[in-house]
Amino acid sequence: MPRTPPDPDEPLPVMARSDAESWARELTAYLARSAGATLAPGSSRPFFSPCTGRNGETAGDGRYTLAHHADGTLPAARHPAAVRALRAALERDGFTVTAYRETVDGRPDALLYARHPAGRYFLDVGTGGGTDRLALTVRTRCLLPPAEPS
Repeated sequence: MPRTPPDPDEPLPVMARSDAESWARELTAYLARSAGATLAPGSSRPFFSPCTGRNGETAGDGRYTLAHHADGTLPAARHPAAVRALRAALERDGFTVTAYRETVDGRPDALLYARHPAGRYFLDVGTGGGTDRLALTVRTRCLLPPAEPS
């Protein structure tokens, strides 16, 4: 399916930072469950950044992006089966998988990148750091905070 470029005049979605963080936390929990992993306590970390334009410009209206990271715990030998199950679940949910692997040189080394075409957000899942770490990341498009009450 060909990718339609975003409409530059399309209004940005409005979402408070706390709501975006809560949504991303729920989505990383869903990813962990779908992969058969357990979220490591205290591993959930939100990173907010200002939106930056093509030429490095930023607007003064508070628009932001969120990258939410969490670590799942799952033995490395199970990572290939985990991303296989996760890929199937995400494709059923309407995601487009943009990169995928289960192994490198015959060893478990999972990687899955997916995007949600309608919501225009991205998911990254992969073997990371330790033998039992499955890194989970949700990245949003540019979001606009609600207008402050006058």
